[in-house]
Amino acid sequence: MAKSNAKAFWIVEPGQGELRGERLPEPGTGEVRVRTLYSGVSRGTEALVFTGQVPRGEYQRMRAPHQAGDFPGPVKYGYSSVGVVEHGPAELRDRKVFCLYPHQDRYVVPAADVVPVPESVPAARAVLAANMETAVNGVWDAAPGVGDRVAVVGAGVVGLLAAWLCESLAGTRVQVLDVNPDREAVARDLGLTCLPPQAAQLDNDLVIHASGQPEGLHRALEIAANEATVLEMSWFGSRAVSAPLGEAFHSRRLTLRASQVGQIPPARRPRWSHRRRLELALSLLEDPCLEALISGESPFGELPSVMRALVDSPAGVLCHRLRY
Repeated sequence: MAKSNAKAFWIVEPGQGELRGERLPEPGTGEVRVRTLYSGVSRGTEALVFTGQVPRGEYQRMRAPHQAGDFPGPVKYGYSSVGVVEHGPAELRDRKVFCLYPHQDRYVVPAADVVPVPESVPAARAVLAANMETAVNGVWDAAPGVGDRVAVVGAGVVGLLAAWLCESLAGTRVQVLDVNPDREAVARDLGLTCLPPQAAQLDNDLVIHASGQPEGLHRALEIAANEATVLEMSWFGSRAVSAPLGEAFHSRRLTLRASQVGQIPPARRPRWSHRRRLELALSLLEDPCLEALISGESPFGELPSVMRALVDSPAGVLCHRLRY
């Protein structure tokens, strides 16, 4: 059987990555071969994977759809790939598609695993689809209502997208909180208000925590109003995190609940598939303002050193795009 070469990024051990050659089979019936145009580095989760901080008990649940290898390594990990179909069913050939695939310049997958990118969404922006999907799921879990006062703690990509989605509800007041003053300009580009955490208004009906830091969770609980919900969207990997569940937590009757993109919220599960949710996420990327979430771009060939730099110097990093 004829085969073609590909290159993929592998984490060979915690803190060390390299590009490896891959041998691809010719696509079979119902399969496509995709030539990658762009992929996105989800800095929060991928930094934990790169540094070997996936808890042993989460090895199976944390597997990406097309992951190869096992945690902590060697492992091929990632889930934000945009490319063009080189070979496959006629209705997909030459179409730009999104796939939850690791960083690799060509790959073969079942045709059902790729989702066409809408014509109105540039391929370079479509790398945000996985982040948007996470934000959509989080907002579904949070269930904000018309007129709610919403605070989002953490102006990373997911936090900003969740705030952007909440802002579209009539009458809502949305405040984004972050310790990095540089995030104010990014939030402004999205039509949002970003404040330092100490300047937050305290009367919030809903608080979404997405900072990835224990201090952010503490502040989220502090600024929640009576009977409010604090939705935890951060994933801390193997780190133990304390939370102030004494003090006024009980007297204010707060609700602390988790959100995770792996499962669709129960109320929507009878009608929504993962594919329908991803199609929605892609369609929401039409707005050009979302380009503000791309903080940098590098050639794919530089990923081993780029990943190390993103982990060592995370300040200012949002979504880092790789160009193939």
